[in-house]
Parts: sequence; structure tokens; C-alpha cells
Amino acid sequence: MVGLQDLLRISDYEWEIPQSFRHDMRVPVRIFADRRLLEQVLGDKSLEQAVNAATLPGLVGAVVVMPDMHQGYGFPIGGVAATEYPRGVVSPGAIGYDINCGVRLLASGVDLEAAEPHLDRLATLLNLYCPSGVGKEGTVRVTVAELERVLREGARWALKQGYADEADLARTEEGGCLDGANPAAVSERAKARGREQIGSLGAGNHFIEVDVVEQVFDARAAAAMGLRAGCLCVQIHCGSRGLGHQVCTDYVQSFQSAVRRYNISLPDRELVCAPMDSPEGQAYLGAMRAVANFAFANRQLLAQSARRAFEETFAGKATDWHLRQVYDIAHNMGKVESHDVNGKRVKVCVHRKGATRAFGPGAPGLPPEYREIGQPVLVPGSMGTASWVLVGTEQSMLRSFGSSCHGAGRVMSRAKAKHEIRGEELRRDLEKQGIQVRAGSMPGLAEEAPQAYKDVDAVVETVCAAGIARKVARLRPLAVIKG
Repeated sequence: MVGLQDLLRISDYEWEIPQSFRHDMRVPVRIFADRRLLEQVLGDKSLEQAVNAATLPGLVGAVVVMPDMHQGYGFPIGGVAATEYPRGVVSPGAIGYDINCGVRLLASGVDLEAAEPHLDRLATLLNLYCPSGVGKEGTVRVTVAELERVLREGARWALKQGYADEADLARTEEGGCLDGANPAAVSERAKARGREQIGSLGAGNHFIEVDVVEQVFDARAAAAMGLRAGCLCVQIHCGSRGLGHQVCTDYVQSFQSAVRRYNISLPDRELVCAPMDSPEGQAYLGAMRAVANFAFANRQLLAQSARRAFEETFAGKATDWHLRQVYDIAHNMGKVESHDVNGKRVKVCVHRKGATRAFGPGAPGLPPEYREIGQPVLVPGSMGTASWVLVGTEQSMLRSFGSSCHGAGRVMSRAKAKHEIRGEELRRDLEKQGIQVRAGSMPGLAEEAPQAYKDVDAVVETVCAAGIARKVARLRPLAVIKG
């Protein structure tokens, strides 16, 4: 186990586990956290997992861990690791089971005062039009051939079908489509699981949330994003559904033999990997990109469903009710990018698991309106707590591979939350706070209780104080739709 005494304190918000901590580490571990957040994770295996991740072949820089860190499968959630492209490895466990789980933020001009009498109806319509729950079918049924196009084209497929506009794609990471997708590398079982789920929310920590912009910290950035204090916005948090989970399962299993073929020694079999330039590595990258494209299309369809709910709720009752896209970002992804490491520009595959891209001003690929302010960074809280809109910084590009936190981060397992928290009581507490709740099950609601998560304000304060993100706006929840 890693203890506080094993960490070097760089600042109040940055710590390091040196490479000398264990003989098999190839790079150090860099941790962004204040002392209180750090102490919260000493009871789980997240820091031990970060040390294990530091043994992956081909690593450059350091393994980076965000303040919302918690124990995951092999690799800590909230972790970032970059391997040299193409000779380094790619690890499915360091990307996650829900490939391209991400967050989309949509903004409106509807004032809270005008909206309040209609929030109950809005929550009901969002719940009706956005299918949620384990195994739930989506809003669109596609043929096998059509699914292949979704896997190749992502949000561009949605655009061709009339479910998106050009502005949506411009304000989506990678334009909503990763090049190099290979549907042939996705198993038939995975395709069968995904074919009926496009346009659905799923369960677990996935949600749709109606928020009000409670406070603006950077007026220029907020204006560029179309965020105005007192107005409604919508967050959509979901990913690739059963498709992504099956692809990760398939490749974790197949890579068990790959590590033996390539003589890769690992301290944890859950970190299985393969060289990116190997046939196995190329197959996984192609499959992962195809699944990521599915997730981009999935969130796009959910955004259209949210727009339908807004129109039916507010048309004729409020002005400027159309939902405009602010941004859509992934937080379970492996991306080939170029970064400065020790004064040298290198091409790497950045594994972000429960960590989100946070590119600074001037970064390539940002839409023109964001090039001067930096990329929007979306940090949802948990039910009943605030969420945040941040932007990436020049320091994030230098110190965290252009990455930041992705949420509050769990402090309580789902099983413990269900044991200690009653869903009905939680629902009543949230409704007393004026938050509309629509949930598929009370045990599922209890799993996602605010007390099961860290203080999102403290997490955001850490990344901002460390300089890898900057505050733009704080959002307060008004309605929550859970699977």
C-alpha cells in the first residue's frame, strides 16, 4: 500500500510518488490533490494502481492522477498515462469499459423565473424521450449495415440523418468522429448489444440534468460558450452502452495471451496491453475508435431528444428555448496526440480514464470561438450538488498532457451506498431542495447519492489552484433523470 509518507509534496495541490518508490516503475506518478482529498483515497487501491500503471512499457513523462481519483479496474479512475506512439503499448483497462463515456452541455436562454412553473413537465418529458436503464432500447433502431456506418462516422452519421447540425459537430471533441475506426475489429456480440441501444442513456452514474447557471467567474469565456447567469442548461452524461463494455471485455481477454507473446511483465493482469504497432494493438485501437464514434452519435441523439422536450415545454411560454451545444467531451478514451515532454515534442497515445481532455488556448482542433479561451472542460457533480464549467490552460498542456478531472469521484462503493442510503428518502430530500427527480429504481438512485461522492467544489478548486484548469461557471441542479 502507498502511504502519505511515501509521497513528495510539490505544493498544496501537487504530489509525487518518485520512480524510485518501486523497482519496476518506469516513470513517477504525479498527483493533483489537496491533503484532504488525498487522505480520502488512502483506504482504497487507487494510488497502488497508479504505481502499477507506471510499469507499462513505452511510458513518457509521468502517470498523472486527478483529485477525483478512485479505484478502478487495473488503472485508477482519474488517471492519465501517455505511451510513445507507435512502439508503446495500449491498455484497454487504462481507457475503461465504457469507452467514450462523456459529457455534453447544452445551453438555452430560458430564465429560471420563466421556467420554474414548467420544470415538472420538462423532467417528465426528458424522462419520456430519453430512454434509460440497463439494456434499455434506444430512440432509433438501426440495421446491421447502418450500425457499421455509425461506427465509422459517429456524429457525422447523425448529421446525415437530420439529428444534428454543423454547430453541434464543431463543438464536439474531434468533430464527433475519430479517424481510423474499424468496425470489423468489433465482435458480433458487441454489435448485437449496441445495435438496439443508440439514443439511450443507460444506468449507473449516467444522467440527464437540467441546471441553472448560478454564477459566472469568467464573463468572456461564458459569453463565448453562450452561458448566462440565471439561464437553464442541460448536461448529458453517458457513453457507449453495452457495445463499449463488450469490446473492452473482448480485448482484455484476448490481451492476456498477447502480453505473453510480447514478453510483457505486469504486476496486475488487469493492466494487460499490447504494442500499438502490433496486430493486436491495431485491432483494439480500431475497435475503440469505432465504439467512440457510436458514443458520440448516442449523445447526439439524446441531445435531439432533450431539444424536443424543451420545445414542447417552453414553446409559447418562454423565449430563446432552443438548446445550443456548448461542448461534448470524452473521459474514457485513448487519443494519439503530440505533447512536449522534457523539452521534446513527442507523439503519444494519451490514455484518459475518468479524466477529460483540457486543451489550452491555441490548441489545434478547437472551434474558432474557443481558440483564445481554451477548450471547455465539463465537470458534473452528483445529484443535489453543483457542477462546473472550466477551460483548459497552457499549464495543463505542459503538466498533465492537456487533461483535467472529470467529476466528483466516488468515496463510497455502490454496494455500500445502497446499504446505507434509502432511495425514497434521498428522493424526498432532493425534492425538498427543489430538484425534480425521475429515476428507474430507488436502489439505483441510492447508488448515486451525493454522500457517495467527493466534494466537487474541492475537486475543482484543486485543479484550478494547480493551474491545469480555470473556472468559468458554476451550475446548480433543477431536475435529474437517472436510469
